[in-house]
Amino acid sequence: MSSDPEGREAVFDAIFASEADPWAFESSAYEREKRSATMAALDRRQFGSAFEVGCANGLLTRELTPRCKSLLAVDVSSKALDRARVRLSGCDHVEFIKGNVPHDWPVRTFDLIVLSEVLYFLSAEEVALTSKKARRSLEPEGSCLLVNWTGPTDLPLDGHDVVNLFEASADWRSTFRLEAPNYRIDRFGM
Repeated sequence: MSSDPEGREAVFDAIFASEADPWAFESSAYEREKRSATMAALDRRQFGSAFEVGCANGLLTRELTPRCKSLLAVDVSSKALDRARVRLSGCDHVEFIKGNVPHDWPVRTFDLIVLSEVLYFLSAEEVALTSKKARRSLEPEGSCLLVNWTGPTDLPLDGHDVVNLFEASADWRSTFRLEAPNYRIDRFGM
């Protein structure tokens, strides 16, 4: 996967242009179960300001909205963002922006940062930089939630690699970990 913003954008725009739901977010039992486990990992907390990296077509975003006073959702794909905006039309507390994380990290603070199935699309250097930027922008009592597929991929880093690299790149404290058959969820705090 290219770390070049335009290259990454082109790849994901092509994926979302060819199929409305390329990873079967809407129809897959695996995806439904993983979203449920992701929300459970938040411990029923309410969040003032949240940042979701890689919102794709907005299904997880929709699950997060009732738990957040404000939610900033970013994706590198304009096509994905178009679908997410339609899905969440009327949710005035959700803002969508196009961006290539970690390069386009917002200058804000959050009490929740969600990185669901995005880190292994980044280079090792970008994962490390994402970790540092997340740590700097997380409120003291905040949570940083990582969700990663752990099955085989054709990418240089897998789900376990990115979590280990993310955790080692900044001063994180592990507050939750779940290892399911094909994914893992890790929650970090300060």
